[in-house]
Amino acid sequence: MTLFYLGMFAASLLLSFIFTRYVRNLATARGWVAAPALDRHLHHTPLPRLGGVAIFLSFLLSIAIALLVAWRYPRLSFGFSAKTLVTILLPGVLIFLLGVYDDLRTVGPYFKFAVQAAAGVMLYAGGLRILDLPVLFGNHHFPWVVSLPLTILWVLAITNAFNLIDGLDGLAAGSALFSTLVVFVSALLTQSALVSVMTIVLAGAILGFLRFNFNPATIFLGDCGSLFIGFLLSALALRGAQKAPTIIAVAIPVVSFGLPILETTLSILRRFISGRPVFTADREHIHHKLLQLGLSHRQVVIVLYAVSALFALLSLFLLWPTGSTFGLVLAVIGTGIWMGVQHLGYLEFGELRRVAQRTIEQRQIFINNLAIRRATEELKVTRDYDQLCRILVAAFSANDFDGFDLKLHLLPGELARTDELRVIPGHADQPHLRWKKPGSRFAHEMVSAWNLNLDLVTAKSRRRGSMTIYRMYSERHLQLDVNLLTSVFPVALADALDRIVSNEVETVPRVEPAGLIAAQAG
Repeated sequence: MTLFYLGMFAASLLLSFIFTRYVRNLATARGWVAAPALDRHLHHTPLPRLGGVAIFLSFLLSIAIALLVAWRYPRLSFGFSAKTLVTILLPGVLIFLLGVYDDLRTVGPYFKFAVQAAAGVMLYAGGLRILDLPVLFGNHHFPWVVSLPLTILWVLAITNAFNLIDGLDGLAAGSALFSTLVVFVSALLTQSALVSVMTIVLAGAILGFLRFNFNPATIFLGDCGSLFIGFLLSALALRGAQKAPTIIAVAIPVVSFGLPILETTLSILRRFISGRPVFTADREHIHHKLLQLGLSHRQVVIVLYAVSALFALLSLFLLWPTGSTFGLVLAVIGTGIWMGVQHLGYLEFGELRRVAQRTIEQRQIFINNLAIRRATEELKVTRDYDQLCRILVAAFSANDFDGFDLKLHLLPGELARTDELRVIPGHADQPHLRWKKPGSRFAHEMVSAWNLNLDLVTAKSRRRGSMTIYRMYSERHLQLDVNLLTSVFPVALADALDRIVSNEVETVPRVEPAGLIAAQAG
């Protein structure tokens, strides 16, 4: 059987090489090329997108050759089952035709999903289905109302996952090659001969195509290729799972398809978090991020090949599953994904991290918010400057601000009789209250500070001054809801000042305010 597998691999490789060259030349001559029309496109010259046609033809012809050889030499029988072969190939042809149409005409995502779901139903009807998830639910078998949607979801996820990473020369095909080889090895060990033949033939077809698709590419895989490969791998994984132990059946395909599954998951999460439609294309895929870090096109592909190879290697460890092995594989994958996402610098996940940090700090945020709310309520009944100053100092002493500057605006003819406010030169002789935290530098000294300026306008639209709040620049997040300072608080403070002035101001011609006693709170 070893010579048979090697022969089929070589035949598929040679056929793919010949067909790819022919399809490339024909498509270029007929003008069936894709120009770099969109911002996310990374190629600079028009290139044909029908590379999947060569893979499809070489795959089908190689399978036909394998059937003829098995018929001629019965001892090489590889578990041929007409039903299984038709169950996989018939919907596979449907997916391939969908991809060809999309490459030539372009169709919407919902139409694609509908056709792919129909292909999933065809697999289910042919006996290729997800009956249980032993890792999560033990050996409990699902009813068809659960099994059918899970099967369709699996087909949709894997089919589109390989399509999604098809953004750089050779990336999708190379990643698929690693995954295909893992499925081949798994099928060999579980003695699933039909899956072994189909995967080794697919691997040869992909490798022959890569000769023309690796950077700099002269032909693209296209949707006809990425969708067909993704669908075929999803179907072969379902077929191989029927003869494999439960842990192998579930875990190995998921881990071996790690890169496309990771890319798909990150894309969905990113777009959901940022409020964009899930099907919106962008330039924030993993390969785009690596390009932004300064890697060349070829370097990015090689790095992602290494990632795919690592996923493939880890999935092979699960061929001999034990509790410690499974845990180690999960730990390595989880750590690697976390470090990779951190290094890529996705803004969406940075925002999630910030929200998580604020959740941890929520108790201090409650304390600071309550201090401002309490000050707002106390200001509503304040009638003298001494009480007002104590309320403000108490409110800001425990929060994240470093100081404030309160300016009182007096109307013509008003005179404030107070010992708590003072006149500061250069401020039009208006009374001020200035406070800072012990050890903090103040307004003009704060070369690295930002400020929040609040206009103090009463509920009756009378302007009573302004309050500037300062905070030093710091990596520590502001543990306070700023909305509390910009909504009710300024009105309550303005009303309090208006009340105090109304109680303590004499309506006489204004005198020189220099007679106010200078005092600095805090």
